[in-house]
Amino acid sequence: MKEITIIFPHQLFEHHPAIETGRDVYLIEETLFFNQYNFHRQKLVLHRASMKAYEDFLVNKKIAVKYIQANTPQADIRKLLADLHQQNITTIHIADVVDDWLRRRVFKTCLKYAIRVVEKASPNFLNIPGNLKAYFDKKGNYFQTAFYTDQRRQRNILIDAGGQPEGGRWSFDADNRQKFPATALVPEVNEAKENVYVLEAKEYIAKNYPANYGRVEKFIYPVDFAGAEKWLDEFLKERFVLFGVYEDAIVAKEHFLHHSVISPLLNIGLLSPQDVIDKAIKAAVKYQVPLNSLEGFIRQILGWREFIRMVYEREGAKQRTKNYWGFTRKIPAGFWTGDTGIAPVDNVIKKLLQTGYSHHIERLMVIGNFMLLCEFDPDEVYRWFMEMYIDAYDWVMVPNVYGMTQFADGGLMTTKPYISGSNYLLKMSDYKKGEWTATWDGLFWRFMHVHRDFFLKNPRLGMLIKTFDKMPAEKKSKHLTNAENYLAKIDHE
Repeated sequence: MKEITIIFPHQLFEHHPAIETGRDVYLIEETLFFNQYNFHRQKLVLHRASMKAYEDFLVNKKIAVKYIQANTPQADIRKLLADLHQQNITTIHIADVVDDWLRRRVFKTCLKYAIRVVEKASPNFLNIPGNLKAYFDKKGNYFQTAFYTDQRRQRNILIDAGGQPEGGRWSFDADNRQKFPATALVPEVNEAKENVYVLEAKEYIAKNYPANYGRVEKFIYPVDFAGAEKWLDEFLKERFVLFGVYEDAIVAKEHFLHHSVISPLLNIGLLSPQDVIDKAIKAAVKYQVPLNSLEGFIRQILGWREFIRMVYEREGAKQRTKNYWGFTRKIPAGFWTGDTGIAPVDNVIKKLLQTGYSHHIERLMVIGNFMLLCEFDPDEVYRWFMEMYIDAYDWVMVPNVYGMTQFADGGLMTTKPYISGSNYLLKMSDYKKGEWTATWDGLFWRFMHVHRDFFLKNPRLGMLIKTFDKMPAEKKSKHLTNAENYLAKIDHE
């Protein structure tokens, strides 16, 4: 009986559960991660460089590695498995791929060729889906706050001696909504030095993906375990203290502010969620990090990240087919280049093209918010996020797009869509009023007006409909005209 281990681009774990001494490893640039969409070149460089570094990591441990490149037929797992069958491979060992498309391809093809699959839980997450089945079955709904509270209790994280949350509250989110002061200094992010893996990856991507989105002249992310640990440690030392208070702030010229920017590393396995939480708790003591920063950061990992994965596992296959509003509008080219005519949107996109990264408020309340107001097809929005973000994977983007930003699932995860007028952005950022504010507000009030039956069912949101109805006729007409003019413009791009 011949057995091998297969490792995918997002499974570069230091302690990989499917690796065993004496068993060959196939490290594959699977086509779903390299070729399915027109992926951002920053993401492709990260994958290529980190995988080649991981290959050397395994070889140095005396593990034989067969590396499969994305530009070969075997990069499609179905073709690779067919070839392995011809080579009399009877068993493959994998870690849970946490990806519906990939999982289906692996198991369907293995069934076809009678190849046995030995699957281990993924160390990229704290929870195993089956272990939480009873919890979600009992709840009957998907509310992140309840899930997060349960996780904190279960794991005894930030719980005092009396079994209550430290500081008397489960969430300090209300404390974390300050605008970044104009005179405040923005902490520098010490960029990882470009090593041989990054330089090789840049050449590889330039040769094989010359037309993809994004720029890679400057690549700042670490691509190995030591670099990832250093990256995390620097955040904990330099930016963690003020992470909480400015968590929702937007500064037009800044990419990262006080954010950790660990999601690209966490989502490919270079960091583990348990290690991140453990280090954060220790660092909070060492660097006198306030509780609102510590709790807010823990909530991102233990609350949101774990919650999103569980929603994906249980509901993702259905979520991705939903289009609650029935929107069919295509996203025009300007949304890939930062030429939409809307200052905050263009600003975020132009930054995104440089780094492949935006923080969560830029994603949710700038891009997601505006795309919903434009009534784009949620499948188009999903593709856009998958193509533009360095940390985008199916398990992340299905719940976040179809659930959180576009409300395409009709409220599985949220009670209302995340939309706002321009005032929210002006309050939380250093953006200035301009022509964009009239367009944005027009789209907001048009959305409320067109979908008034939905909003009137919610007492709080219904108040906004009443506000619109009380506006002078000329003001209402101006809002609707501004909106229709912009929608007509993007429909003809």
